[in-house]
Amino acid sequence: MGRGTKKSAAVRRTSQAARGNARSAPVAKAGPKKGAGEGAISGMTAQKKTTQRQGFKVNEFIVYPAHGVGQILAIEEQEVAGAKLELFVINFIKDKMTLRVPTAKIVSVGMRKLAEAPLVKRALETLKGRARIKRTMWSRRAQEYEAKINSGDIVAIAEVVRDLYRSETQPEQSYSERQLYEAALDRLSREIAAVQRVTETEAIKEIEAALAKGPRRGPKPAEAADEAASGDEAAEDEAA
Repeated sequence: MGRGTKKSAAVRRTSQAARGNARSAPVAKAGPKKGAGEGAISGMTAQKKTTQRQGFKVNEFIVYPAHGVGQILAIEEQEVAGAKLELFVINFIKDKMTLRVPTAKIVSVGMRKLAEAPLVKRALETLKGRARIKRTMWSRRAQEYEAKINSGDIVAIAEVVRDLYRSETQPEQSYSERQLYEAALDRLSREIAAVQRVTETEAIKEIEAALAKGPRRGPKPAEAADEAASGDEAAEDEAA
């Protein structure tokens, strides 16, 4: 075999070996960086939590329809059935009660921020209006009043206070009327106190001053009879 033939055979063997090495060499696949992926997931979780919280923060005073004004003490997590649940820890000082509300449920339960000054002014103006008492059974009216009180709507609560208010010249309230009046007055005064940053006593004085400016100073004879009948109905309901 000639020198040229040996040389070409060596070149072929070298070329084949190079191709084999190229085929057997592992190819590095580009994958997502762990840090970037974790950061994206963390960002999405934080955004979801922020959305669920609806802008509510720790130490903020809020209105929970069924209980009135409360304060958010903390935001904590609990594991329920293997899933993490974020909760608002709300304290109702006057009722000596602490409530834990899932952040994802605050819209469905009607939890809201304190009313702004213009809405408080509207509620106070409502107190100055004439009472609107439906000519229906007391039991039905009592249910409507209770629904308004638990609605969390400050203007609706002011309507209950206005309708159940009695001046010194008017017939006395029955026990059930008095209870509803005091419940509505309590809810209204606590929110006004929290918004205006005054004591509840000062808020009640402001409410009573607005009520005193109302058009009803004493009932007309027909109204007095209707109100007396209303009181009798309420007494009968209580006795039953």
